[in-house]
Amino acid sequence: MNIGAPRRPSPERRVGITPEIAERYLEDGHPVQVEHGAGEAAGLPDEAFREAGCEMVGSAWEADVVVTVGPPGDAELSRMAPGAWLLGLLRPLDEPHAMRVLAEADVTAIAFETLPRTTRAQSMDALSSQATLAGYEMVLEAASRLPRIFPMMVTAAGTIRPATVLVLGCGVAGLQAIATARRLGAVVRGYDVRASAAEQVRSLGASFIDLDVTPQDSSASGGYARPLSGGDGRRLLEGLAPHLAAADVVMSAAAIPGRPAPILISAEAVAGMRPGSVIVDGAAERGGNCVLTVPDEVVRVGDVTVVGPTGLEARPAADASRTLARNAYELFSYLNDPATAGADDEIRAGVTITRGGRVVHPEVLERIEARQ
Repeated sequence: MNIGAPRRPSPERRVGITPEIAERYLEDGHPVQVEHGAGEAAGLPDEAFREAGCEMVGSAWEADVVVTVGPPGDAELSRMAPGAWLLGLLRPLDEPHAMRVLAEADVTAIAFETLPRTTRAQSMDALSSQATLAGYEMVLEAASRLPRIFPMMVTAAGTIRPATVLVLGCGVAGLQAIATARRLGAVVRGYDVRASAAEQVRSLGASFIDLDVTPQDSSASGGYARPLSGGDGRRLLEGLAPHLAAADVVMSAAAIPGRPAPILISAEAVAGMRPGSVIVDGAAERGGNCVLTVPDEVVRVGDVTVVGPTGLEARPAADASRTLARNAYELFSYLNDPATAGADDEIRAGVTITRGGRVVHPEVLERIEARQ
């Protein structure tokens, strides 16, 4: 099977194959085709791919396996051969009707977003690798906008106290934000509705906030939180308010797959925050955890700055591409192994969205039917 890496339109800066991973595909006997300029935004020039043994082409959508960051447009899809694999970040739970279009084109769609979160699948988990980078970038965004420094410093002019940071939503991105803020010297607190998060937050040296909200066992939902009941939702907003008021920086990364981001920060809570404080809403792409967030805009609410960045994970494009390419190689190798070809294989069933001209993933099918 030949493997293709297309160039994605701006503002996307990542590429699904890097030169070092291309060498691994080639060693396995799979020719690699890379579209001209596909890696430029990630600091990977065409020459690096040529030196790795790749064929540079005008379009990589004709390959047997296309590794992509984002689903194809109509013109790109029209170039794909029936039965070809489309492997990558495809947003199947957010855009289920686009998956039906892929099925009608007889494309086998394989999505990272529905990969089971099991030990065996860790090397293939692109959501986690990209979320790690997003968590790091949230801290840089906050530090660049806060009118003071994160660490405590003892100077000739006296002692500067450390900044107080609150992280809401302590999954992969939130935990990385905690670790990065701690390395910069901030005093960090975290909160997540999932019971398992408390130990993880404390293991990084941060304090965990206890609220009068029923902790969730997320083991049955792939490690993700579930929507809160009305009572718990109200108690959450009320319980977080004093912690928000005490923070210099708030970073949020709470998300539920295929749903709008849960609201954790009310307008009233923002009004009660310290002058000069900053909110970086890492869930802006899904609507935001703060009710005042506007995606890709900076909003000033009194003396509080609310930042709604999207595409945080793509900012360090070189490392984002390297980790994504490794994940894609591991997933392709697993699916291409005859030993995993059984219909009852958990990983294969989890990531396969379309096959044989049909949408075959149960959750995506449910979402298609719900939106008809």
